[in-house]
Amino acid sequence: MSGKKHKTIIYSALEVANICGVVNQTAINWIRNGYLSAFTTPGGQYRVYLDDLIDFMKKRKMRIPEDLLAKASREKKNLRFLIVDDDKGLNTVLSKFLQREFKDCETYQAFDGFEAGALLVDKKPSIVILDLDLPGVDGFKLCSKIRSSEEFGNPLIFVVTALREEDIEEKCKAIGADEFYYKPLNLNDIVEVCRQHLEK
Repeated sequence: MSGKKHKTIIYSALEVANICGVVNQTAINWIRNGYLSAFTTPGGQYRVYLDDLIDFMKKRKMRIPEDLLAKASREKKNLRFLIVDDDKGLNTVLSKFLQREFKDCETYQAFDGFEAGALLVDKKPSIVILDLDLPGVDGFKLCSKIRSSEEFGNPLIFVVTALREEDIEEKCKAIGADEFYYKPLNLNDIVEVCRQHLEK
């Protein structure tokens, strides 16, 4: 284990070649000769992590594109999840699943609106997974408040709900939700969409 954090951004050998301004075979040779760290997919394709690519380019004194450095900067920020759901079983399962999928991430759990508010201010999470149907608080209002206030650090908001109201997804997106999921949740879907957002 290298100890590098949140290795979510990966590139194919062809993408590496395009970034470095060489042909595909050159990038493959770098990998095969051990100059550039990579792993192999089940289908036998090479994949390179963003931070390994940047390390390689620095050693070779290559010009590193600004967007690559910006992505690396975002990736190194400590990834923090806040799960707001009064279903303690689901909340805990989701917390453990995220910790397994995103090494070194921090997960915080809130079971009501009061806990959620305190953790939002204190921890400034990267991603909030928010149940709409919470005791003592209107989930719609909380979603809107998170999106409209700078004091929470402008996190991504993933709304989850068992409610089946008409146009509920459109309402949530209109007040600032980035993603919307009906319960029961597909945890793999949530992780995949988290990764897509983190790569932007």
